[in-house]
Amino acid sequence: MPQGRADNIDQLVGRNIRVLRLKEGMSQTALANALGITFQQVQKYENGTNRVGSGRLFKIADVFKLPVAAFFEGAKDCQSDSAAKLPSALLAERYALRVIQAFCSITDEELRRRLVEFIEAIVRARAAPLIGRKRLARLANSGSPANSAAFRRR
Repeated sequence: MPQGRADNIDQLVGRNIRVLRLKEGMSQTALANALGITFQQVQKYENGTNRVGSGRLFKIADVFKLPVAAFFEGAKDCQSDSAAKLPSALLAERYALRVIQAFCSITDEELRRRLVEFIEAIVRARAAPLIGRKRLARLANSGSPANSAAFRRR
């Protein structure tokens, strides 16, 4: 393998950097400034385009006040091409962490169930473009969280 190419473990480390950065509410620019690099370099690390060197990883761990090993969380499951399906890969998706944090703050189990059903209905409607908006509107009017009393109270 050429020295500069990122492999599955490098991509996992990059995703974990992204998840931790988002969890802290830190921008790529803020992390880059703390490390003395450009935000583009942080992007390349997070996307798995560039490998994170050991010295740089040590500095990143220091910024987050974590052990270096924290960035290898999920490495045992990362040996195959199915690494993109790991929960850590899902968390690295844009907005995913925010959605999970907001969802976890909801204590009403019925509202949680209805939100999941609503999101699944949106996904099904988007997967069938011929049905599209009319079907989504019908699904939204037939028991979506937006129509539930618990949802309207929020």
